[in-house]
Amino acid sequence: AAQVKGMKQVAGSIKLELAQYREMAAFAQFGSDLDVSTQKLLNRGERLTELLKQGQYSPLAIEEQIVVIFAGVNGYLDDLKVNSVGDFEKYLITEFKKTYKDIFKIIKTKLALDETLTKDIKKAMDTIKTNFLAELEK
Repeated sequence: AAQVKGMKQVAGSIKLELAQYREMAAFAQFGSDLDVSTQKLLNRGERLTELLKQGQYSPLAIEEQIVVIFAGVNGYLDDLKVNSVGDFEKYLITEFKKTYKDIFKIIKTKLALDETLTKDIKKAMDTIKTNFLAELEK
């Protein structure tokens, strides 16, 4: 009840995904042959878990939290290596602050996502992800 609407919108599925991940991770320890959907579930769960790690005394602003969780639940981390997730998170926040500050401002003001804002976030995410991957290859 204490969450703002925007956080509820992006984090709605994260509890379920993480619960499924934990259940499958425990199961996967005993079996070696995993189907594609189980592998995807485990991969996303690992990345979401990594994404939720936060440095001590370094809380994120609500607009930063919304964008970071949005990236996780919408698959923007799925093809990254687990050890790159933290770097991507930092890069994502920096780019939003620098290049897409208008989106941050709207999120902070509205505290909710509408269809237009969601499209704008996805467009920004696509560009940021492409740039991040290009940086990794250098």
